Amino acid sequence: MIMSSPQMRTPFQAARPSQAAGRDSKKRSLDESPKRTASSMSSVPVAPVAPQRKPMLGAPPVLAARSKSSIDFRPPHAAPLGTLSPPRPAKLRRATSSLAAAEAAPDRFIPSHRNSSRGKLASSAAPPHPNASPQTHIQAQTSKIYQRHVAAACGLDVTSRILSFCPPPPERSTPLRLFSDHSLRPAAASARAKKIPTAPDRVLDAPNIVDDFYLNLVAWSATNLIAVGLADAVYVWNASTGAVGLLCELEGSTVTSLRWSDDGSYISVGRDDGGVEIWDIETNARLRTLAVGAGARVAAQAWSSHMLTTGAKDGRISNSDVRVARHLVGVRHAHAAEVCGLEYRSDGHVFASGGNDNVVAIWDARSTNSTTGATCSGSGCGCSGSVGNGSGIGCGALFRKNTHRAAVKALAWCPVQRSLLASGGGSSDRTIHFWNASSGARVNSIETGAQISSLHWGHAKGTGLEVVATHGFPSNSVSLFNYPTLQKTGDIAAAHDSRILSGCLSPDGTTLATVAGDENLKFWALFDARPEERPDAKHMAKLMNIR
Repeated sequence: MIMSSPQMRTPFQAARPSQAAGRDSKKRSLDESPKRTASSMSSVPVAPVAPQRKPMLGAPPVLAARSKSSIDFRPPHAAPLGTLSPPRPAKLRRATSSLAAAEAAPDRFIPSHRNSSRGKLASSAAPPHPNASPQTHIQAQTSKIYQRHVAAACGLDVTSRILSFCPPPPERSTPLRLFSDHSLRPAAASARAKKIPTAPDRVLDAPNIVDDFYLNLVAWSATNLIAVGLADAVYVWNASTGAVGLLCELEGSTVTSLRWSDDGSYISVGRDDGGVEIWDIETNARLRTLAVGAGARVAAQAWSSHMLTTGAKDGRISNSDVRVARHLVGVRHAHAAEVCGLEYRSDGHVFASGGNDNVVAIWDARSTNSTTGATCSGSGCGCSGSVGNGSGIGCGALFRKNTHRAAVKALAWCPVQRSLLASGGGSSDRTIHFWNASSGARVNSIETGAQISSLHWGHAKGTGLEVVATHGFPSNSVSLFNYPTLQKTGDIAAAHDSRILSGCLSPDGTTLATVAGDENLKFWALFDARPEERPDAKHMAKLMNIR
């Protein structure tokens, strides 16, 4: 197939005008030839005709020229040329022919230059009559506006000549982009006031960290202290002063999870033998040890006031009241595999859990009834449909979603929309899903192309609310997306030399800390300070509080 460029002509464009011009020239030469009148004939001297020699019988025919454009075959016995008057040519009439029909009906692909507007766009069409109906004027104006928008999108000038025979068509005013990165949109990235850093602000060593995707080994407190679990020890780094200290060393056990209390006064240390130790950060003293895992490691924790919720490898979620001696107030058989993600909503009434069974579940924290070994009879939690064996897995959940195709470790509640939950899947899923915790509906989704180990919400001037994801295989990167547009506002490629195991956000919401299998703890300044609530809004809230 031959494609014609703007400077090239197709064979049809070159042949049709020349053939038509040739025919027209012949017709004009025949129609416009001077007619010989009697007066003109008398004024022209006539030369005497020489006597013709009588031809012999059997002689070949003689060719005699009647005119410049014709040849006459004359037999030997024909009369002399002088005795015969040339026939008067018949007057040609302009008849309807196939050529005229072709000109009347233009070709599908080749425009007619006689009936067209000389290659110009139809912007110069006559406006409707002033007395025309309003609908006619609206249609005409709409057509002109649409035409200008289409011309601007194609990079064309409305007043220029296009599809013209003589001059070449105009070139695009902007270069044509044959491909673009659909995930990184320059418009969203350029609108962000704070630029995405290409290098970390600070790097700390994290030797002997356990390279396990399902563990949570870094936590940032409300008092600006960062705790990191390294093998059997827990170290605390003060982000304000830069001081580093050893908090504890476990005897015959390994650190599997860390979590600070809401006020930052206590830290809970999960162990691989199913126990959880609670330490006072002021006195560096261990307050108590909770047996919650029944011998299975505790990989996920979450605090809500005095309530500590833990998730074990056997899929059980335990609620413990740390104020009382008999701390265990409820146990849920929540997942069919290890619980690797737990997160409370800001009000503490609801929490979400994610497991290695590819399920994300939303629970009512005010319901403390134990469901271990119970048979599910409800339909809202969805456990009967997903398990159906009477084991009671997931019984009592508000919603259970199995949309992910890999383990769900990353969970984050939106600080602005209380009912919005973000969840991220592992290496076989690589997708962020957004859920409405009130209805259980999936609101939006983002395919990131890499394993998701943590999710956090932040604020950036120029783009507003954003969600940041830390990735493992294959990119080991950090990605930022605007919400709700889902446009990618930034990306830190190859943030670590190995997969990112976990991440946590600073108390002011501006800095992200990431820890990876390359034994490095890195800090990234990604966000702006959260916008403070206006004083008048606080005052109005007090006035509206009726007690």
